[in-house]
Amino acid sequence: MIELGVNIDHVATLRQARRTWEPDPAWAAVEAQLGGADGITVHLREDRRHIQDDDVRKLRELTQIKLNLEMAATDEMVGIACGLKPEMAMFVPEGRHEVTTEGGLDIVSQEARLKDAVARLADVGIIVSVFIDAEIAQVEAAARIGAGVCEVHTGPYAHAFHAAGRDAESPAVLAEIAKLARAGEAIRALGLRFNAGHALNYYNVQPIARLPGIRELHIGHSIVSRSVFTGLREAVKEMKRLMREAADRGLKA
Repeated sequence: MIELGVNIDHVATLRQARRTWEPDPAWAAVEAQLGGADGITVHLREDRRHIQDDDVRKLRELTQIKLNLEMAATDEMVGIACGLKPEMAMFVPEGRHEVTTEGGLDIVSQEARLKDAVARLADVGIIVSVFIDAEIAQVEAAARIGAGVCEVHTGPYAHAFHAAGRDAESPAVLAEIAKLARAGEAIRALGLRFNAGHALNYYNVQPIARLPGIRELHIGHSIVSRSVFTGLREAVKEMKRLMREAADRGLKA
């Protein structure tokens, strides 16, 4: 059954705007869980622009559902993850000047380094995920370095969906969906878990939730934005309803 991982980074973004103590990401994690979230995702960036070290320590102690730690594949971050032991750690590319993650991790160009980082995490029992573009070469490289999960970057699909006026049947959108489906098929054929995320929202999520074999969607900004008006618990509940509805239709198709 498809699962929802809620990224609460932007709760911390709001807090850091005033350098104060609220809103508390740990409180957000509790509300997300009460709304039906299956996991909590946070990205501990090297520049600490939103989530802080104290946040991940607190979340590790308090979170009763799966904790997914997004991070760059650096010695510092691998060391932090090995100490915290989240259920899953996801390697993502990271740039100091980007507003948000702008593309998938290029595994092909740095296999040896990433293989060593994956092994360090696996040695302490952490499932390793990699955030990649929907490219077969990157999927195959993910398998070679020992990753257990591929999270496929849905940003290009989301941008095509928006540019097409939210027409899920436009040629450009269908082409992006087909590309994601092919990547998912390759991921599953190699025995890896197929996850997806980035720029998904309440309008574009259902075609992705219907993809064959997809296990988890990781969604943050859209849910936190909706929560300003509805509360986080209700925002999570509605997103999960849309996902499950679409996944059920996909199984029956």
